[in-house]
Amino acid sequence: MLSQNTIDIVKSTAPLLAETGPKLTAHFYDRMFSHHPELKDIFNLTHQDSGRQREALFNAVYGYAANIDNLEVLLPVVEKIAQKHASFSITAEQYAIVGEHLLGTIDELFAPGQAVLDAWAEAYGLLSTVFIDREEAIYQENEAKTGGWRGTREFELVEKKPESDVITSFVFMPTDDQPVATYQPGQYIGIYLKPDSFDNQEIRQYSLSGAPNGETYRISVKREDLGTVSSYLHQHLNVGDKVQLAAPSGDFFFRSEVTQPVALISAGVGLTPMLAMLESIKDSHQAPVHWLHAAENHRQHAFGSHVAEIANTAEGVSSHVWYREPQGATADFEGFLDLSKLDTAVDWQNTTFYFCGPVGFMQHVAKQLKEKGVSESQMHYECFGPHKVL
Repeated sequence: MLSQNTIDIVKSTAPLLAETGPKLTAHFYDRMFSHHPELKDIFNLTHQDSGRQREALFNAVYGYAANIDNLEVLLPVVEKIAQKHASFSITAEQYAIVGEHLLGTIDELFAPGQAVLDAWAEAYGLLSTVFIDREEAIYQENEAKTGGWRGTREFELVEKKPESDVITSFVFMPTDDQPVATYQPGQYIGIYLKPDSFDNQEIRQYSLSGAPNGETYRISVKREDLGTVSSYLHQHLNVGDKVQLAAPSGDFFFRSEVTQPVALISAGVGLTPMLAMLESIKDSHQAPVHWLHAAENHRQHAFGSHVAEIANTAEGVSSHVWYREPQGATADFEGFLDLSKLDTAVDWQNTTFYFCGPVGFMQHVAKQLKEKGVSESQMHYECFGPHKVL
């Protein structure tokens, strides 16, 4: 437990952090990478360049300071970050490095005096212990599963299949001929890449896009114009190539009872965790399953015929698709996803909603759901990239 003096001191620094903004974390990352360039093999440098990682870290640091006297409100975020860190194989030693440079940054930017530095050292020590303990538990859980492992494991690409103009699926099988651990539909795997063309190792998390089968993992990746890893996967990774994968992780997954109506809502490549859920429950769910998907047009619509077949053959499954710009091919609806089109089909107060996609899309969905009286406890969502809250 933190002393009241430490709580008071750390909380008093929150306004100063807010005023400084992401400048704080920019200084921190520059300082840390200059002393430990090897950590560039861990952090997403694309997010560094865009500022998204610095913004996410600043929000985390500020949130901790502002809520230091009420840490329970941070627990959901702690679990989300711990799962992400487990996919990066973060170690206790790396937490010590981060702590050293966080304190150094506070000292260099603010010169707050030893009492403030001591308070932040105590507060960071508590927080890092929480993360280290939780992540160690995740590592042990993953290792103890049938087909599980700790760290990374070598896999071979055994299938590469275009699903649309911008999304391609990749199926990986372990090279040791052993089974692979099961996972909760909605979780992701970490892929570690360091080809000769990369300056540093790059690690990305991609949602598993199929139901667990105990033998392979499938991810479906959108090609981003400025995406270092997505471009490499689409253009250069071929069947027979080897990669390192971390075990499945993530706190966003299907958790509804079989008698609970559910809606799986997505836009673009956000359909990947939803597809894992749909494939996993299509033959066993005993309540309505609504598939609601938005795509730019038919050329960018992945798995359209596959989902349509499931909806046509699985009892209780319905599919509704929106094309923002149909461009010659029709969908069920045109324009942006509009939930009012389904007022007679969906029991809003008794359905659980899972959704994934660009942040703007998910805000659009959350706003509509709230207007229909849907409670926050009925909503579960995943944001790709550094964590954001709707």
